[in-house]
Parts: sequence; C-alpha cells; structure tokens
Amino acid sequence: MATSNVVHLLLRAAAASCHRLPYTFRGVARLGSPGRFFHASAPARLSSEDKITVHFITRDGDKLTAQGKVGDSLLDVVVNNNLDIDGFGACEGTLACSTCHLIFEEDVFKKLDAITDEELDMLDLAYGLTETSRLGCQICLQKSMNNMVVRVPESTADARQSIDIGKNP
Repeated sequence: MATSNVVHLLLRAAAASCHRLPYTFRGVARLGSPGRFFHASAPARLSSEDKITVHFITRDGDKLTAQGKVGDSLLDVVVNNNLDIDGFGACEGTLACSTCHLIFEEDVFKKLDAITDEELDMLDLAYGLTETSRLGCQICLQKSMNNMVVRVPESTADARQSIDIGKNP
C-alpha cells in the first residue's frame, strides 16, 4: 500500500509542476517504459520572476513580446505564445529546416551554448545569415536572457515549399 501512495504522490507532484519523472524512483515506482520519461500535461504555475521575457523584432519591424520559462526553446516561446511569425518552426524543432533562424545581439550571442554541426548545416541554408545567427529551436532560455531582443530575418527558406517566406512587399 505504501508503494501505491508514493506513486500517487509522485504523479500529483509531476502534474502540478510539469516535471519529468524517470522510469524508476529509487527502485520504488515504475512510470512509463524503460528509457522513456513521464511528462505531465498540466501547465506549470510560474511566478513572474520565473518567466523570461523575450522581444522579437519581426520582418516588418514590429516588436512582439512574449514570455517563457527557463529551459524552453525560443521555438517553444513562439508556439506557446501563439506569436504571428510566418513560417517559423516549420519542422517543429527537428533540425530539418532553418525557418526559426534568428539574429541575436552580440552580447547575448557570446553567452549562448556552443553550436552543433547539425545546426551549422541547417544555418547554411538560411537567408540573411549573420555572424550572430542561430536557430531558435536550439536556444534554450536562461535567466540571463531576460529581456533579450532577437531579430527575425527578412526572408526565410522553407525547404518544404518552393517559395520563400519574406517581408511583405
């Protein structure tokens, strides 16, 4: 009976905080299947100090402001806040396109985690590539990024389409 109570408490805690629980918890509870994680679907309740604010400058020069939590990718921020950035994240973060190409300010860019070869390969396909370009799906929010400004390039190459998504004429 004690094991059942522990499992119940773990599930409630996961649902309340939106954390992932490993397959075993000290050998007591087995959630999901081996090598997989349980993920609660209930949204986490965050205080305003737990949220990171990001300012996106769109192709048209408009400023869109959104919030995410530490660990969210910039793609998550765009999707979760339903931001109107045409074509953004077409591959849903699988590193199969460059539609989430963003341009960072120099000081923020220097603090980003190292870029992978796979991300570099996709950036090679991006229009308007700069020295501070990265893919938003590969950048996870950190507290030090609060109030950062990122720019959406004027054009985007979407390999799924034969047309380019760009700034309105």
